[in-house]
Parts: sequence; C-alpha cells; structure tokens
Amino acid sequence: MVEKYDLVIVGGGISGAALLYTVSKFTDIERVALLEKEDEIATINSHHTNNSQTLHFGDIETNYTREKAEEVNEGAQMLAGYLEDEDPDREIHSKRSKMVLAVGEEEVDELTARYHDEGFSDLYPNLRAIDREEIAEIEPNVVEGRDPDTELLALQTPDGYVVDYGETAKSFVEDASEEEGIDVYTGSEVKRLDETDDGFIVESEAGWFEAEAAVVAAGSHSLQVAKEMGYGKNKSLLPVAGSFFLGDDLLNGKVYTLQMQKLPFAAIHGDADVHDDSITRFGPTAKLVPTLERGELSTVEDFFDVFGLNVDSFLSYGNVLADRVLLPYVLRNLLYDVPEVGKRAFLPHVKKVVPNVELDDIERAKGYGGVRPQIVDTEGKNLDMGEAKITGDGIIFNVTPSPGASTCLKNAMRDTDQLMEFLDGEFEFDERGFREATVGNFPETQAIPADDD
Repeated sequence: MVEKYDLVIVGGGISGAALLYTVSKFTDIERVALLEKEDEIATINSHHTNNSQTLHFGDIETNYTREKAEEVNEGAQMLAGYLEDEDPDREIHSKRSKMVLAVGEEEVDELTARYHDEGFSDLYPNLRAIDREEIAEIEPNVVEGRDPDTELLALQTPDGYVVDYGETAKSFVEDASEEEGIDVYTGSEVKRLDETDDGFIVESEAGWFEAEAAVVAAGSHSLQVAKEMGYGKNKSLLPVAGSFFLGDDLLNGKVYTLQMQKLPFAAIHGDADVHDDSITRFGPTAKLVPTLERGELSTVEDFFDVFGLNVDSFLSYGNVLADRVLLPYVLRNLLYDVPEVGKRAFLPHVKKVVPNVELDDIERAKGYGGVRPQIVDTEGKNLDMGEAKITGDGIIFNVTPSPGASTCLKNAMRDTDQLMEFLDGEFEFDERGFREATVGNFPETQAIPADDD
C-alpha cells in the first residue's frame, strides 16, 4: 500500500523539524510526512553533545562579513523568538553573557575597527566594547593570571543564547504533530527516492510514500540523495568532524576568540553547557574524516558516493588542501586526537581564553562532536563558504553547514515559499503569522513585517 501526501520531508534533524513546524502551523497543506532513519528525532548533529550549542547572531563571529551577519541575525532572532515563547522556563535553552575576546595590540585594533568602522555597533545595539576591568567583572577567569601589560578588548552582549538543538527539534515536531494530516515516521530509513510523472515516490523502512513535493534535509546525506537523482554534479563534500575538551566551571557564558577570515571553521571558544553549569566546553577542533556521520563506519561508502571518485573531485580536494592557511590548520588539528599529545597541543588555545588553566584541568570530551558537511565546488575547485541548497523540479535538497541550526526557521520560511510554487498555488503560506510567532517574540525588537503581496 502506498501512502499519499502533499509533501514528504526526509530528515528529522533541526532543519527538517523546523520545516515541518512551519508548513504544519502556517500553511494549509493538508498532508505532510516526515521520515527519520533514527529511532528518535535529532540524534545526530542536532544532539546537544554534537555541536557547540551556540545560537549564532553574527555579532561575535568575526569571520562573518557585515552582509552575512545581517542575514544570520534575522534567522537567529526567529529561533530566539520561538524559544522565548515556547520555552519560558528555559529547559532547552538559556541566556548567558557572550563575548569575542581580542588579545594583544594587533587583535585589539582589528576588533575595534570591526566594531566602529564596519558598522557592527549599529547592527547590534546591545553589543558593547569593554575593557580589561569590565571583562574581569563578567568573566574573572579570562583576566586572572594574564600579563597586565597585554592589551585586552572584548565585544560583549548579554544576549547570548545557549540552545539544545536536539530538544528544540523535538519541540518543533511536537508542535507540528498537533495538526491534522501530519505524520512522523522514525526508524524509517529512506531506501529510494524517485521522480514520477505526478511528483515523487519514496521507498522507506516504514513503507512506500507518494508526494507532490519533497524536501531532503538529511545533512551530508542530502547531497548523496541529490547526486543519485542527477543533481549537484558540480559539488562534493569535505566532511569535518568537530571535537571538544571539557573543563570545570571556568566561564559564566560564552567567550569566543577572533577567527581567521579564510577558514569556514570556528575559532576555539569556551562555552558554558546548556544543561550543566559545572561544565565548560572548549572547541571545536576540526579534522577531516571520510564519513558522513561521526563514528559510523557504514557511512564511509556514502562519503565516496558523494565524493564521486572523479578527476574534478581529486583536483578540488588537492587545490583546497594545498592552501597555505588551510593545510597547516588541518595538520595541526590531527594532533588533538592523539592521547596526551593532543591535550598538550590544545592547551594553549584554552589558555588564550582562561590563562590559569593547567593540563590536568581539561580532558577530552568522549562521545562529543558531530560532522559538518563543508561544501566543495568542483567547478571552481574551492570551498563554498555558504550553505548549499539545491532546488530541482518539485524537490529541494538542503545541505546546511554552520550556522544552519541557527537559521533553521529562516531556511524553513524560504523553503515554504518555494513549496508554494511547487504546489501550483493550491495552498497558502501565512508568512505574517509565521513572523509574529517567531521573530515577533524576540525581546526588545519587533517582527519584520512581511510584504503584503
């Protein structure tokens, strides 16, 4: 028997769950199915141990341009507004101080120019430039033990959101499931997705499904499915596994360090844990792995499906890894997994944030970390620094590197607009209502009005 739907969503992480919430609550699409291969929603990269739990606004991410910061800021406000409304007791998120720290004259000059000359002070009204004395009041361990002659500056805001994205995804699914016609199938790996004359047919462990439109929001596997269907031929993946080190209660909030412009990976930062105030997490490290999921050897074959084993892919990897900034970074990160050696090699990064930390104060976080699908453009032979979205005929493939979780609702809004076109105007999207329910609940701001047309 084939179950018939208007829309099928493949993938129950934060991205797929956000889309399910959006279409179920703010459109009149009648029947929607979400298929997730794991037995529970959001157990892979969205799980709180597999990411840094940061809601990225673009205010302290110093590798963001002003343009990207504006884009990310709106998306982050949508999710923050949702959390403020749905989680008033802060069971799945918390608000903490956050700052980006400049150490030394060169970094201080760079951060000062970013704040004043590049307009970040205007874009983020609550972001303040603070000196050593005020840094010490907010984060004593950042200043204690540091050379008093070293210049310090931080851009700090109280609006630092720490988010359990796995529980947030479950919240989206629970909200969506209140509506008629919404079905969620867990433990239902998709075996096959094919285009038909009327839409798409899906074979999964839960059975067969037909739908007029489809969205594949399965992380790294999204590109694998796209290639199987003839899309994304000019793209490959550079899977990057992130890991963390743990310390005791060393920070009150988030403390970032300045990031290198050419790297798509976050600079080392310290984070207070969303569920356990006694833990401070430092990271992420970033190493290249030939798998699409952390620790899942079964996905090695999937990686090679995505890689393509063709000349363009090999040349692209060679060109990317030969970069004089990226190559040393990649090699250095390999050290961090080596027992004892790795901890010693990583310690200076922690001491830049918390100078008094000693080797015995940190330990490798076992069982933490996920895989980020960094996109490689095999035509340009370079890294694609943005998120990858492939739009086909009635189908969308989302491959979402950071900050895909932070902007999950904004991405869902865009996908919903596209779905309205796919479905030939049969249904309507209440974008104004969506904005009121998300960014409209963000503190000290007003919802950005949707266009009436």
